[in-house]
Amino acid sequence: MKFAMRSALLATAMALFIPAALAQPAQDPNSYPMPFTEHKGFFQLPDGRHMGSTSTISGDSKGNIWIVERCGANNCEGSDLDPVMEFTHDGKFIKSFGKGKLLFPHGFFIDKHDNLWIADNHDNGKIGDDVIEFSPSGKVLKTLGTPGVPGNDYTHFHEPNAVAIGPDGSIYVADGHSADVQQPAGFTNKNQTPTTGNARVSKFDKNGKFVTAWGGHGSGDGQFQNPHCFGIDTHGDVFVGDRSNNRIQKFDKNGKFLLAWSQFGRPSGCYVDSKNNLYVSDSESHEHQGYGHNPGFKRGVRIGSAETGQVVAFIPDDPDQTPEKSATSNGEGVYAGKDGVVYDAEVGQKAVVVYTPK
Repeated sequence: MKFAMRSALLATAMALFIPAALAQPAQDPNSYPMPFTEHKGFFQLPDGRHMGSTSTISGDSKGNIWIVERCGANNCEGSDLDPVMEFTHDGKFIKSFGKGKLLFPHGFFIDKHDNLWIADNHDNGKIGDDVIEFSPSGKVLKTLGTPGVPGNDYTHFHEPNAVAIGPDGSIYVADGHSADVQQPAGFTNKNQTPTTGNARVSKFDKNGKFVTAWGGHGSGDGQFQNPHCFGIDTHGDVFVGDRSNNRIQKFDKNGKFLLAWSQFGRPSGCYVDSKNNLYVSDSESHEHQGYGHNPGFKRGVRIGSAETGQVVAFIPDDPDQTPEKSATSNGEGVYAGKDGVVYDAEVGQKAVVVYTPK
């Protein structure tokens, strides 16, 4: 499959570039324009290999696309496969690495040096529950946390979900995946069931020295129930997908709460591009009570402004994967290239779907 994106095409398709007539707020959070064409089976895996579950995807400065998947399954425990794979922009396989170094890769960020930061969400007593920085050739450059040992101090993580690097090199880690309170949206702190596990964002300097942390269980400003994804804008502000609270929270680089938005749905994946467009992938929203309850919102990717919060486009969930058929569908991870192509990394379907601007 070949495609070449042109700026004139992009100008009519992308968030913040959609014509004013199309960029008005929608009454229905699922009725925004869908100015993309879907492409499945885009990435050409090596012979004998099939895609595993993946919740994360990103691109480097050369335009190559990197996928970190779970070794053809939904866990790399005991696998002899490399979970980190590099592809050309048109989907051709380049190389892979990482065998034996990751158990359950969950969050992923490529920094300005093209180094890869991967949050490993599980542990087996030997590896995992950490964040590893790899060079593009697969060399381990840095490890945050204590491999194989969960905890809640600044030298340990427990179920880290995401990692991101700020413009100044600061390192942010979102920590705590199972800390979910299975109550409807809108519950208050006084009605919450006590939970255990981490629910925080930790900040480290560019050398990996701990700086500060913020969060804690709850639905108040600056609190989290499952801080699941990150976006960093050009100002260095930090967007955190607070999934079980059905909202995006925005902080300054030091953790000061700035605002919260619910119009992007229930965030599993977050990405902010160089033009401060915000992409949020919702893989769990549904109508019925209990886990994932977010009435009125359908699963899919919402695109809007990281500056104003205005949503302007919506890529709906695959109709073959409905909430009735799957607890999670659509992508968890989301990334957008400079050419406006959107990549949706899917756990349930074990796939990455590509969306090109029409």
